[in-house]
Amino acid sequence: MDSAIEAVLAAFDARAKREWASPAAAGGRDKMLLSVGREAGMLLNQLVREAGAKRILELGTSYGYSAVWLAEAARATGGKVITLDLAGYKQVEAAKALAAAGLADQVEFQSGDALQIIPHLAGPFDFVLIDIWKDLYGPCLELIYPKLAPGALVVADNMLQPADARADALVYRRLVRAMPGMTSVLLPVGQGLEVSRRTGPDDAGL
Repeated sequence: MDSAIEAVLAAFDARAKREWASPAAAGGRDKMLLSVGREAGMLLNQLVREAGAKRILELGTSYGYSAVWLAEAARATGGKVITLDLAGYKQVEAAKALAAAGLADQVEFQSGDALQIIPHLAGPFDFVLIDIWKDLYGPCLELIYPKLAPGALVVADNMLQPADARADALVYRRLVRAMPGMTSVLLPVGQGLEVSRRTGPDDAGL
């Protein structure tokens, strides 16, 4: 990780610590930096690299924290990240962070409702991160599933925390585990990551 990227991530980490100490001063939960956290970011980065993922989809840009981790990995694999968010103003800030990290060329921003945008995206995707409003995880997964490449990875955040999202998290976990050709595991990393994989050619005979 080069110094420009580390500086951007350090600024994000400092902001998160500051805002969690005083949520009201940050303007409330929707204005806060609700990131996956450094440990989860590192895992996302490694998964993209190890999978050699080139077409990467992120649902939930927010201010660009996880996009930095994904874009750094995409640069290594020769890939690109398409990132979606309903809040255009957050994507403006995310674009600044990606530019400061020297990763602007690795990311394409699309602003709007994910349920409306996903059907128009050209697949297949090699890697998908789902980190939006939790009640949308299931509907988004159903739209994404036909667009997954063989061997594609789908990672969903907030499977364990916050507590008020657990009901939606359970619905998602049951759904992804019931889909044909999907294997899935819950990892206690960050706020809980469900890591799922679509069957690929390397699975023949297993």
